[in-house]
Amino acid sequence: MLQTALEFLRKHNEITFATTDGTSPHLRIFQIMRQEGTTLYFATSAKKAVWHELQANPNVELLAFADNISVRCSGMVSFDVCNDVKRWIYDNNSVLPRLYTSYDQLEYFYLPIAELDYLDLTPTPPVNQHFDLMAGEVANGFVGERFSK
Repeated sequence: MLQTALEFLRKHNEITFATTDGTSPHLRIFQIMRQEGTTLYFATSAKKAVWHELQANPNVELLAFADNISVRCSGMVSFDVCNDVKRWIYDNNSVLPRLYTSYDQLEYFYLPIAELDYLDLTPTPPVNQHFDLMAGEVANGFVGERFSK
C-alpha cells in the first residue's frame, strides 16, 4: 500500500502544503518538483513567507487529494539540495523558467517523509493505513464505527 500511496503522489503532485509561523498554521498550494522514493523535492523564493517559516520551523505536513483518495505526509524538511538536483528541477518544470531567470534565483528543499497516511474511501470498508517510515511500522487507521473492531 505504501507504493500505491507514493504512486498517487507522483500522479497528483499539486498538493496543499502546511507550515507555521510559530503561532498560526499556513496552507498554500505547492508542487512536488521531484520525487525519489520517499523523498519529495520543492522550490520556492527566499522572498516568500513560506521560506522564512521553513527556516524557523522545518516541520511540515502536506496533503494530496483526488477521487476519494488522500495521501497525507509529514516530516522535517532539509535544505542541502545538491546543485545537479536544483538544475534538474528548474530545467524540468514548465513554470519556474517563466518566473525566474535562472535556477540559482530559487531556494530548494526536500522532505524525507517520516509519516504517511493513505486513505481510500472508495471500497467498503475504506482503506486507511498509517506508515511510520522512521520506525518501519504500519497500522490500520479508524475508518468509521461500522468497521471498528
